[in-house]
Amino acid sequence: MRYLPNGTQMKEADRFTIQELSVPSLTLMERAAAACVRSIKRKKISLSYVCVVCGAGNNGGDGFAIARMLKEEGYRVNAVMAGNPEHLTEEAAYQKSLFEKTGGTVSDDFREDEYSIIIDALFGVGLSREVSGKYFELIERMNACPGHKAAVDIPSGISADTGAVLGTAFKADITVTFQAQKMGLFLYPGREYAGEVIAADIGISEEIFAKDHRTACLPEPAEYQRMLPGRKPDSNKGTFGKVLMISGSRGMSGAAYLNALGAYRMGAGLVRIYSPEVNRMILQGQLPEAVITAYELYDEREIIKLLEWADAVCIGSGIGTGEKARKILHTVAENVSVPCVIDADGLNLLSESRKYIKLLKGKEVILTPHIKEFSRLTGKTVEEIRNDRPGILRDFTESTELTCILKDAATLTLSGNGRIYANPSGCAAMAKAGSGDVLAGIVTGLLAQGAGTCKAAVLGAYLHGRAGEAAAEKKGHYSILARDIADHLKDAVGELEGQKS
Repeated sequence: MRYLPNGTQMKEADRFTIQELSVPSLTLMERAAAACVRSIKRKKISLSYVCVVCGAGNNGGDGFAIARMLKEEGYRVNAVMAGNPEHLTEEAAYQKSLFEKTGGTVSDDFREDEYSIIIDALFGVGLSREVSGKYFELIERMNACPGHKAAVDIPSGISADTGAVLGTAFKADITVTFQAQKMGLFLYPGREYAGEVIAADIGISEEIFAKDHRTACLPEPAEYQRMLPGRKPDSNKGTFGKVLMISGSRGMSGAAYLNALGAYRMGAGLVRIYSPEVNRMILQGQLPEAVITAYELYDEREIIKLLEWADAVCIGSGIGTGEKARKILHTVAENVSVPCVIDADGLNLLSESRKYIKLLKGKEVILTPHIKEFSRLTGKTVEEIRNDRPGILRDFTESTELTCILKDAATLTLSGNGRIYANPSGCAAMAKAGSGDVLAGIVTGLLAQGAGTCKAAVLGAYLHGRAGEAAAEKKGHYSILARDIADHLKDAVGELEGQKS
């Protein structure tokens, strides 16, 4: 797996490498600078007139080393010392002196010019305060200049922990980050400001990340492949699980249909939809493979009987938030003993009363909120969540002991106190009504086949995103529908099956 450390975790890995493994800081700095130069050259970016803007910290030291290397190769280089020279770190001061020995000059003011590339080495991953004053103005002026933009490790002004813009931020075309992509380069808006991210191995030990479960990660394709439930030849529909979908209400039969379609496409053996009587004929016509159990009135005993029948349950998609839906959710929360997914209106009902979450605590439950639904669940504003998604997600899952798929352009999944899994798949074409219903169905289908909550959530989010990408490639980024995502699961699963050796 690839790790997504935050600023503190990255600094600890840096310290461990230098102090415990005896790799000199200057050696790492030289490797970092060389990696930046190589990456820029590979992208065939013009180096006819280079401006490197350096701060006083070690990120600035990287910048001065880059300026020296380019100067030694005969390129025209303008280096700017943007920080206070009296505050230079030992390594940055040394790199500045080496650059000057090559005949390079260091100015103390950034001037607008026709640079072919501006290289940002102002702030590193340790930035935690708002950019203001002269630094705010400097970054704005750098952004306004023509030419390519490259960031060293992380665009200045982006939080390495959350991806938030701290006042203002450098807008890069390419970011060469060292050893591991930082969480702030995966999450928006940092991901957008970073441009293309290239993670360069410079020999910083990742042992710290492996030991610390609080370091987030990105699974590799082979890891997703290993999460796929097996399909033994000697099987029947019972082998692959019985799914109970409690979904839909008057005018919302589509939610139930998409739930069930997602579960079936994901390989579930049998899907039973529990929905109001008004939806029976519609659903039987849309999905004849599903078993329909319809109701007019709330019936606690019937619901309990269905819960005992099921191997996995999904509740919430399109059920509404009226009294009948509230009673059904309460019954499920109190009596469910198999893995359960709670989606959409189910989440909105959960947010109305903490008693439901108390009933679910410790059970095998996956919640699938988008940011607004998560705001209701946590009591945090959308802005607060966007400014600290990893931290708020961890606080919530640790306090509730539930698994949560926090849906967004950059989806994060966390189970209890484990690792945060970042999801690399998906595209803007999937921003359509019903997409979340398909995801809930996919995850429930995986649960029914025996995947644990963590694997079902992580794999389900990934396959949902890859299916959406496949659908967009074939039908266009404007034109796909939620059911197209379900129908293209075969492409996503087939891709993983191709990983088998």
